Amino acid sequence: MAKNANLGAAKNAKNDEFYTQYADIQKEVNAYIEYNPDVFRGKTILLPCDDPEWSNFTKFFAQNFEFFGLKKLISTSYAIESKKFKEGYMPSLFETESPHYDIDKTRTHGKIFVLDHDTNASGRIDIDDLEWKYLEGDGDFRSKEVTALRDEADIIITNPPFSLFREFVVWIMEANKQFLIIGNSNSITYKEIFPFIKNNNIWVGVSGGSKTYIKLNGEKQTMGNTCWFTNLDHGRRHEPLKLMSMADNLRFNKKLKGQQEYMRYANYDAIDVPTLDLIPSDYDGVIGVPLSFLGKYCPDQFEIIWRSHDIEWAENHCQFYKKTDKTIAAKIRAIDKTWRAQIPYFLDENGNHQNVFQRLFIRKKQ
Repeated sequence: MAKNANLGAAKNAKNDEFYTQYADIQKEVNAYIEYNPDVFRGKTILLPCDDPEWSNFTKFFAQNFEFFGLKKLISTSYAIESKKFKEGYMPSLFETESPHYDIDKTRTHGKIFVLDHDTNASGRIDIDDLEWKYLEGDGDFRSKEVTALRDEADIIITNPPFSLFREFVVWIMEANKQFLIIGNSNSITYKEIFPFIKNNNIWVGVSGGSKTYIKLNGEKQTMGNTCWFTNLDHGRRHEPLKLMSMADNLRFNKKLKGQQEYMRYANYDAIDVPTLDLIPSDYDGVIGVPLSFLGKYCPDQFEIIWRSHDIEWAENHCQFYKKTDKTIAAKIRAIDKTWRAQIPYFLDENGNHQNVFQRLFIRKKQ
């Protein structure tokens, strides 16, 4: 709970200065290289919302520039005076010892770092060949200046501000770019994000769960429920879940001990599957699964219909939604002020209800 609280506090306070560890970047990127060794070859990569003096994204891709076969690497940083949190800022030695250093611009202008050729005649292109200058503006990704860099790039990779995640994704998608970014796992339920998930325009990356990030002062902070989002293909997307039949699950799975059948929602014509190992291999109807399903989702095996907790969709588009009788609804609301008609729930023989956590509705591919 504390890990998730850290994430929520960072988002609410707009304290977005958390840097990804090198090993986490390497682990994720290697999965795409293993699936397609040429995924980055000949490509221009943009790392916005980045600061190469502190961030590991630029270090990682600069050190692997030739191995990945990159055409160009571009990184941009955001001016400290435009950030909500300005505490503890000091220009790095990299900046202050450079002939480009400008004391009047260091706090108000973003910086751009470019790597595309061997500048020091070392015979190879690496991090020592990075060239930099101040941007005309503060480096906000929404600016015309950084948007022009977005349009130039083939792939966008970064850990964007938590507080601007929705806007950042829309900014990428409107340009039809490939990307690999970090966000809150719960972002999949955002109205701006979920349609992309449902239509297989965005999917979850390889490594999810709790991660430890680095603050500007060097302290480490663990965040729960963060994951990678991408539209780059990786092998795990094509690994179908190994499942048992409904009859075998009811007979052998201890989680269903004592049950003669799967639970069905009172307000959706669908069965509830609280853990992924309970998904029946031979059921052709609608299944409600936890959001964690996306981490194992194989689009060749299942289709995503939509998600629960969306009243507009439930009432106007869902063919298996069952509107709750007014008498029953009134009884439930009398004892549960938080109840909403679109939330999946069970109803026992005595009329007692039990709400279910948010679900994805899926169906087996025919």
